Amino acid sequence: MRRDVRIVLVGDDGVGKSTIITSLIKESFISNVQHIVPEVTIPPEVTPENVTTSIVDTGCKPDDRPHLESEARKAHVICIVYAIDNPHSFSRIPTYWLPYFRGLGVNVPVILVGNKIDLRTSHPHSHKHHGAHTHHPHPYHPSSNPNRLSLTNQSLEDEIAPIMAEFKEVETCVESSAKLPLNISEVFYFAQKAVLHPTAPLYDSREHALKPACEAALRRIFKLCDVDKNGILDDAELNEFQRKCFDSPLQAQELEGIQEMVRQYGEDGVANIHTEPPEAMNSPQSSMSSSYSSLSSHASSSQRRTLSASSSFVSLSQVGTSSSDETVKNDRIRMTGLTETGFLYLHTIFIQRGRLETTWTVLRKFGYGDDLRLTETFLAPKFDIPHGCSVELSQKGYEFFTGLFVGFDKDRDGALNSVELANLFETAPGNPWINQGFPDTTISDDSGAVTLQGWLAQWSMTTLLEYKQTLAYLAYLGYPDADTTTALKITHPRRLGRRAKAASGKGNVGSRNVFLCWVCGAAGSGKTALLRHFVRKGFRESYMPTTKGVNVVNSVEVDGAEKYLVIQEFGSRYEAENLRNAKRTEVVDVIIYVYDSSDTNSFSYISNLRQQYSLDHIPSLFVATKADLDLAQQRHEVQPDVYCRRLSLQVPVAVSVKTSQTADVFATICKIAMNPTTHFPGGPKQALIGVNLRSPATLTMLFFSFASLFYVSRTSFWRSLHTSSPGVGLFASLAAWWTNWSTGRLEL
Repeated sequence: MRRDVRIVLVGDDGVGKSTIITSLIKESFISNVQHIVPEVTIPPEVTPENVTTSIVDTGCKPDDRPHLESEARKAHVICIVYAIDNPHSFSRIPTYWLPYFRGLGVNVPVILVGNKIDLRTSHPHSHKHHGAHTHHPHPYHPSSNPNRLSLTNQSLEDEIAPIMAEFKEVETCVESSAKLPLNISEVFYFAQKAVLHPTAPLYDSREHALKPACEAALRRIFKLCDVDKNGILDDAELNEFQRKCFDSPLQAQELEGIQEMVRQYGEDGVANIHTEPPEAMNSPQSSMSSSYSSLSSHASSSQRRTLSASSSFVSLSQVGTSSSDETVKNDRIRMTGLTETGFLYLHTIFIQRGRLETTWTVLRKFGYGDDLRLTETFLAPKFDIPHGCSVELSQKGYEFFTGLFVGFDKDRDGALNSVELANLFETAPGNPWINQGFPDTTISDDSGAVTLQGWLAQWSMTTLLEYKQTLAYLAYLGYPDADTTTALKITHPRRLGRRAKAASGKGNVGSRNVFLCWVCGAAGSGKTALLRHFVRKGFRESYMPTTKGVNVVNSVEVDGAEKYLVIQEFGSRYEAENLRNAKRTEVVDVIIYVYDSSDTNSFSYISNLRQQYSLDHIPSLFVATKADLDLAQQRHEVQPDVYCRRLSLQVPVAVSVKTSQTADVFATICKIAMNPTTHFPGGPKQALIGVNLRSPATLTMLFFSFASLFYVSRTSFWRSLHTSSPGVGLFASLAAWWTNWSTGRLEL
């Protein structure tokens, strides 16, 4: 929501534009005012919406035209003032003023202001409706004016309705008197409201219906508030909605009044609550749109927009109280609630009664901007990650995703099938893993439905690899806290933990629960089969080459604690790209070199890979696959076991995915990630050197050291060359300089 409003008053000469402004400021009528009063700025603390408000006066003489056009283009809202005692000034609104602004390309809300109501022949109090006096803490609010008078009447509606039908930019009409003064603050209140709570994005006044974007947003909000997912908002859910949006609960009588009001617009707006709701409650209601459209017969756009100067609607309770004086006993158990259709009815009533601020408050509390899209700050809040650290779900994050799983597991089988997943992601752009091979990336049952273990593991992987996507989906799926970053936590730096282990041989990454492992190896060595076995997918006899990256995740029990292990395979096309990327290798906890123990050429691929890329700073494990086949002598200068011993690593772990003999290799990977001291190629000392050389502080120190050495060497060389005897050749000078520098006898 914007924090400033610029109101520009226009109209024919003598209609009272300047006196309206002076009456607002002076709080009394000033008979003689200048032709155009200077711009007025009202500080935010005296306005109901807490925004800075600028009020600009204009003239309509030819000399005033440049100023008028300039201010019209800067305006957030335009008030066209006409005089009650001058019919010509009113007739020029549709024939001159509104077309004039359209011709300028100005597209802002317009408020019609009928001034000099004190000159009307009929007495003001003969009008049909009168407003109720309501206390409000802000003096700028309409209800603070004791002379406030409701001016909604049939004759005014008949006059304004044709203009509103032709010019959709006209929001409302307010009649006032600068002389009495009467309804002066209301003019600027409704002008301000037209900017901060505009009608156009929400409601189609010609169709008398919510606009599609508004309807879609409200349907999403309903689904998020329907905690038990039965398609009905019961009293508890409606009260929680009221608390979230307006920070105040509803009384039993108010809840009854809301349901009664909605029921008057359509019986399908209220439904009985069953302990086990029928399946139809969870599926989209095909008749919802047609039922909802029937509401259009209850109110016209002119009834909605020809407003009385009544107090601002700020919560459900102010419109929901039944007029029948019915009360609900405290011991009565209510078995009805609002349906999704009823929720739409309710907000349509708000808008048709001019209470747009209520609907806008709801939308903004749920993250929507003025364009009815979820805002960037809502989807991607600021979350700084220190260098070398990783991101995991916090306890609150795991609790939230567990609650989602339980809420949408309608058949209570402990797994989410495709229909339940579709319902779960209905409030989001869709399943975020649809193009990543899900659900084969995690644990699922025989039918392909994702278990709770697999669901939490998948979110653990997403948070580790793409925490921004997790933040966005926390917002989409209705995370209860306003700050979605509370669902995440930052771990200790990986490199700090490794450096401490390499130096002391003690300690572990106790604060981390999610680890990342890369799998590398020749085509056909069994990498994909190993990954599929990890997530309990069946063994495939036929070979299918990996053409794009594959990520899988599962939980692993290590010494009685549950950890999550994410394993990535890149395929031959993308393997080199990732291995040469220093930033990507920095985040890897363990790298697994896989070779086919039955293929004589398989191990050479790994050896060449390690020679080509700098990977010794990553804890490593060698895995020999297809142990069920005959062992082949590898065509390499040394056999794999000797190769590993020379690197101070354990010998390759022999596994057979086909026979399910994996030697608990995944627990071994997690243990290496937690205690990598003895798993660096070359041993702990080599690891310490590699880690230190890669640290920013060490690199900075080395840079300045080499720079200083270069400067000293260059200066000494030129001195030696300069002081050499005539006739001594350049080669002799170079030799002398090198001897002096190497023996430390050079003077700086």
